[in-house]
Amino acid sequence: MTELQIWTYVLVGASFILYFAIAWWARAGSTSDFYVAGGGIGPIQNGMATAADWMSAASFISMAGIIAFKGYDASAYLMGWTGGYVLMAMLLAPYLRKFGKFTVPEFVGDRYYSKTARVVAVACLIVISLTYVIGQMKGVGVTFSRFLGVSMEMGLVVGMIIVFFYAAFGGMKGITYTQIAQYVVLILAYTVPAVFISFNLTGNPIPQLGLGSTMADGSGMYMLDKLDQVVTDLGFKAYSIQNDTTINIFMLTMTLMIGTAGLPHVIIRFFTVATVKDARSSAGWALVFIALLYTTAPAVGAMARLNLMQTVQTGEVGSADGNLAFDARPKWMANWEKTGLISFQDKNGDGKIQYYNDGGLSKAQADLGAAEKALKEAQDKAGNTTAAQAEVDKAKTAADAAMTKYMSDEKTKKFADFGWKGNEVTKVDNDIMVLANPEIAKLPNWVIALVAAGGIAAALSTAAGLLLAIASSVSHDLLKGIMMPNISEKNELMASRVAITVAIILAGYMGMNPPGFAAEVVALAFGLAASSIFPVLMMGIFSKRMNTQGAIAGMLAGIGLTLLYIFWFKGWFFIKGTEMAPNKPENWFLGISPEAFGTVGAMANFAVAFIVAKFTPEPPEHIQHLVEDVRIPRGAGGAIAH
Repeated sequence: MTELQIWTYVLVGASFILYFAIAWWARAGSTSDFYVAGGGIGPIQNGMATAADWMSAASFISMAGIIAFKGYDASAYLMGWTGGYVLMAMLLAPYLRKFGKFTVPEFVGDRYYSKTARVVAVACLIVISLTYVIGQMKGVGVTFSRFLGVSMEMGLVVGMIIVFFYAAFGGMKGITYTQIAQYVVLILAYTVPAVFISFNLTGNPIPQLGLGSTMADGSGMYMLDKLDQVVTDLGFKAYSIQNDTTINIFMLTMTLMIGTAGLPHVIIRFFTVATVKDARSSAGWALVFIALLYTTAPAVGAMARLNLMQTVQTGEVGSADGNLAFDARPKWMANWEKTGLISFQDKNGDGKIQYYNDGGLSKAQADLGAAEKALKEAQDKAGNTTAAQAEVDKAKTAADAAMTKYMSDEKTKKFADFGWKGNEVTKVDNDIMVLANPEIAKLPNWVIALVAAGGIAAALSTAAGLLLAIASSVSHDLLKGIMMPNISEKNELMASRVAITVAIILAGYMGMNPPGFAAEVVALAFGLAASSIFPVLMMGIFSKRMNTQGAIAGMLAGIGLTLLYIFWFKGWFFIKGTEMAPNKPENWFLGISPEAFGTVGAMANFAVAFIVAKFTPEPPEHIQHLVEDVRIPRGAGGAIAH
């Protein structure tokens, strides 16, 4: 066993023991404990737990990976995910806490005086939470597969068992205290390596400042200028300038913002505090704790990209000794190759790795390889070889066209002149960048192991919160609220645990074949929340005129349109090969990506809801008074003229 494995087992094992001990100590004994931790959590504790609940594998593992490869364009994730908390703190959290219900569907059912509305809200919540938890399972699998030396599938199974233990038995009470511990682990795991790496590259130990500092190599270049030079020399787009369209960046930012404000598993957290004031304070504290990671992420992403590029491109582009030799590639590369999340192919047989932008040639070659593999499988199984052969012919034509373009295009011709025949780093999964970063930067083994513990903590904390949201919807909203109102507290808790078990199995299965990187999958979930839950909550709080028919029609229109758009480009129910059109900007509606479409869905939700409400009866008078009472602070009297 290597020193790194020992450190990993010690730190990850110690963190698991801590989580299990807390879950057992704080296990739920009542439905109040299970759903809202008895309503007695302090605002600072709740803010820390909320931060851990929300800063998932997407934030810890994947967001910096997206920043590493998208650069400036990925700022939408930073602005959207943090800006959404401001919206939540100002527009939703205090009012929902004042309403005093356990769950979002319960609020919807009471506010819109309809069991049907409550059922529709449950359906939306389950779709959102399952989509979200797929991303967490991907993060769990990625982390376990590398650091525990198991396959990604086995990593998922281990993660599923751990989440089940403290989510099913601890409930919200156990999860809250576990998430406080997980926040401490994940924030240390994220910031400690960032401090080391920032100091190594720039001489400044504060990552946020290191991002804008000069390099420590004596060149006098600013770090971002150095990164821009490295990536553009290799044919990639400049890192620090906008490459995506303004409308897509704007729509993605808006989707992530209103999606954050409508996330059911986060909204539940504001019912765990004692007062409305504490709910608002919790949101503020959560933003502080989140900001510690989110202000560090741009530096982590940029520095990871620079370290990766310089590891492969060791000298001047095109020079005889400018590229890393295959046989000399560092141990971290070999370790990650075993997971299948990074791969190389010596296309020109020179024994060195060329990592550059080949104008789509690599993708065309990979598509051809996949088609040829499918043909062989069809031949072995005596399947439909005609269709498989047609796919091979189509892929071969595309690969030939890509090679012709590569050899003649001015942007890639210089690489062809060097004798390079395509990008030889054939895969770099975004989700490995944070986890591999300490290894790339040659940091101590205990730091690498700490990052593993942090990545697992981030994924498990959010997965637990999401599973609890699903469980409470099934047991509290469907069973107790509609189907079996006289169900005993004991049976309600049992139903919650059964729902968690089913949800874990579903999420684990889908996590083995996710529709994208963890952050991309999570962005889809935010889009679904933006198009369904956020509008119905906003209208429920701020519109006395909104009625049952409008709310139901709006939710169905919003989530239906958004799901249709996502499935159109991502495959029906995320099943690969069922896409209706290639997921490319030229095919998108107004250039809006599936991840950014939630805002369009939200607009459809609002429009349909208000149109339907206009032509249907007004809400009962007591509901209109309820809406007014929720918005007016208790104890406020009428205006007094002096």
